[in-house]
Amino acid sequence: MNKQLYPGQTIGIIGGGQLGKMLALSAKSNGFYVIVLDPVANCPCAQVSDEQIVADYDDKTALKQLAQRADVLTYEFENIDYNALQAVENETIVAPNAEILSITQDRILEKTFLTDLSINVAPFAVIVDRTDIDAKIAGIGFPSVLKTSNGGYDGKGQVVMQDEQDIEEAAKLLQYGPCVLEAWIPFDSEASILVSRNHSGDIQLFPVVENEHRDNILHLTIAPARLSAEVILQAESIATKLAQKTGLVGTLAIELFIGKNEAVYVNELAPRPHNSGHYSIEACDFSQFEQHIRAIADWPLQRPQLLKKAIMVNVLGQHVDKVYAAIPHHPDWHIHMYGKDEAKHNRKMGHITLLTNDVESALEDLKNTRIWD
Repeated sequence: MNKQLYPGQTIGIIGGGQLGKMLALSAKSNGFYVIVLDPVANCPCAQVSDEQIVADYDDKTALKQLAQRADVLTYEFENIDYNALQAVENETIVAPNAEILSITQDRILEKTFLTDLSINVAPFAVIVDRTDIDAKIAGIGFPSVLKTSNGGYDGKGQVVMQDEQDIEEAAKLLQYGPCVLEAWIPFDSEASILVSRNHSGDIQLFPVVENEHRDNILHLTIAPARLSAEVILQAESIATKLAQKTGLVGTLAIELFIGKNEAVYVNELAPRPHNSGHYSIEACDFSQFEQHIRAIADWPLQRPQLLKKAIMVNVLGQHVDKVYAAIPHHPDWHIHMYGKDEAKHNRKMGHITLLTNDVESALEDLKNTRIWD
């Protein structure tokens, strides 16, 4: 298969949410034909794509149809059937490949993989049944977090345990399969970094950014992160190692905890563009979406330059009306709404990016809007 693609060829995207939509916009701007597979007709990605295949993500017939028509196949999230994706690798190029997906969609495999590479993760234990919690909790300690091995995102599929009274509630997660018991890492800040690699082996990094979560959902991102040079170097070293060791083609997002002693711990991996990279659309010369498209098309990569400091803040369902009311008063806001059909509580409906010379002042201005109280 010819790995280098040219305008006019076809990119298939599995998943029709906001990440798929922004990938499709970048693909179209570079002249590619885009087909999206998603079970929801007129999903956000379909609104800007050339065609949509309406089918479930584990529909092997539909995936094969998409693979046969696409010159490269990519995806916007990890909740895809690994076996179904692996089965179409004989039909077309899949980037990132199914093997990376298998590692990152299973917390047990992911943490084991990172540990084998001598990359810091929170101390953890594999929990298969209720008795495992009793056996392992003494070594992990309180507070700790029990997480399902598969399927969790935005805080779903996990329970924080402060003491023994929380064990019974947490143990209910075992109905969904094996879990991971993690020690709670005392951290000074949360951060993330994006790394991209093409078929030819070019590796390029985005700036390390600082993240703030609320209710386990990303609230805002500050670029660049207000962290020491030593922490930045650690994060960049981890990202480069992971791009090499996984044979990445595309973009990999790496979520990080920065410990009290400036130790860097990897929390999660995502083989796709990431919510914390949205700032790059306005703040960098290459956005995370354009870099991903260039990587999977085997176009040459260059290191994205941060043109100006930026803050990205998420717009959830409960924020939408207040954001719309504020539009006339904030000409400096770069507003992105995703085109979802219903504004539900805690559902990501859009984001706003501010470019600024003064991060602290911009943060205060956002706070004063009272939209995100």
